[in-house]
Amino acid sequence: MARGVNKVILIGNVGSDPEIRYSEGGDPVANFSLATSETWNDKNGEKQEKTEWHKIVIWRKLAEVVKEYVKKGDKLYLEGKLQTRQWDKEGTTMYTTEVQVFQMEMLGSKEGASGGGSNHAKQSQSPPPGQGSTPNNSPSASQAGIDEDDLPF
Repeated sequence: MARGVNKVILIGNVGSDPEIRYSEGGDPVANFSLATSETWNDKNGEKQEKTEWHKIVIWRKLAEVVKEYVKKGDKLYLEGKLQTRQWDKEGTTMYTTEVQVFQMEMLGSKEGASGGGSNHAKQSQSPPPGQGSTPNNSPSASQAGIDEDDLPF
């Protein structure tokens, strides 16, 4: 039987200060937006830029780290999976797709992001209960020997 892969890797800037809430069971959950941008030169040689916004959800211990250290403008490396939720709003089915994060590496603030990692910290966790328990055996960007300057954006 074939199995699918649902893995997302993002490097981008936090678009808003994280919002921390608590589940009915008392688990902290952090929500914020993350912007990833790409630039290219069009056929006329003019620089173009496109920014994608991602909804980020982080649970438990990692949410506490977010609460303490992450703010708008910070550059983050995130690993997680896509998850789509649905709910009913006034008779209409609504959908949203989020990135459920299980690993985070702080790469620095937007102001101080000169390619270094001035605010360098790495944290990971297992998925929240009921969210699957795929083991995380993949290395982080730094463990894999990937330099931020090698990334295409």
